[in-house]
Amino acid sequence: MRRLSSLAGLTRFPGFRGVLGVPGLSGLVLLCVAGAAGAGEWPSFRGDGALTGVATETLAPPLAVAWTFEIEAGAESSPAIAGGRVYVAGLDAVVRALDLASGELVWAYEASVDVKSSPAVFGDTLYFGDGAGTFHAVDVASGTARWTFETEGEIISSANRAATREGELVLFGSYDQFLYAVDAASGELAWKVETESYVHATPAVAGGFAWVGGCDGFFRGVGTADGRQGVEIPLAGYVAASAALKDGRAFVGSFENEVLAVDLESGAVAWRYSHPERHFPFYSSPAVTEQVVVIGGRDKLIHALDPATGKPLWTVEMRARVDASPVVSGRLVYVADFSGDLRALDLETGAEAWRFESGEAIAGSPAVGGGTLVVATLDGTVFAFRRIEGS
Repeated sequence: MRRLSSLAGLTRFPGFRGVLGVPGLSGLVLLCVAGAAGAGEWPSFRGDGALTGVATETLAPPLAVAWTFEIEAGAESSPAIAGGRVYVAGLDAVVRALDLASGELVWAYEASVDVKSSPAVFGDTLYFGDGAGTFHAVDVASGTARWTFETEGEIISSANRAATREGELVLFGSYDQFLYAVDAASGELAWKVETESYVHATPAVAGGFAWVGGCDGFFRGVGTADGRQGVEIPLAGYVAASAALKDGRAFVGSFENEVLAVDLESGAVAWRYSHPERHFPFYSSPAVTEQVVVIGGRDKLIHALDPATGKPLWTVEMRARVDASPVVSGRLVYVADFSGDLRALDLETGAEAWRFESGEAIAGSPAVGGGTLVVATLDGTVFAFRRIEGS
């Protein structure tokens, strides 16, 4: 563990006292989670501010296709579901608002280049970044720009938010090697923290801190109020996936073929997991409950791990690599792979409860909200599924 170099207003900050020296972090309880999802919504990447990947409603199969929508250039990101709408970003530089009930287009907002950042809805504003390094804030009612903020690198990281005494901040990473916090209302820079490589992941927020892994192989905790408190924990491998926070730990996969649990109080790595035979990177972000950590791998497996020990509980073989992050809904977890398979697995056993073969590679993660499961494919089909009535 080492001190984190930060640029807040382009000035270095005094040495950090260590994780245990941070007021209010010892014995961290994730109660003050920014960006928590409302009932029946999936407003941002991974569903809530702690990025747990757990839906606020139970959607059980059998499911049937309710509607589809085509994006000619394809889509890589995860949809957001809020206020009776679905928000989906396309590789054609357009972010669309669709009616959740019908799939009809409500409005389309044009960025300058492709959008791989998953849209996030906070209040009456939609936030996302694009491939040119522009971060956008869009009015959800009209689809018009509220403001934009420029970085110097591609933005794939999705937005999270944090409340401070001065107001609400929106946090995201950029390929210019900075983690940013901007004022949610005005788009003015609040602070930025410099890293040593790309910031691909979405920061998880809880207890007054933002936690994010980087392509430089470090896991960082940064004070959301001013960006001046921080710690770097070496993970021995670069990280593109976003971490999930649960019960004082952060769970994240790395490109060194490991899944790790980091104790947020001590700053120590609590456990490391790797498959004994298949050594492939983890790009998928985990879904975490009190009983299980579920994550997809480029080894074509879904891995279920004990959150306390990291010991494997079960694995399920998929037909292709898994970059999409799993979504827990009730006693099931929804997973998707590059063959186009979308499956519901039993959380306890991994037994398959439902499957849909789209025939199109799925890189973006599913979203569950409003009684609907929504996923977009690389070929550009947005699928919406609902439970078959009478089942």
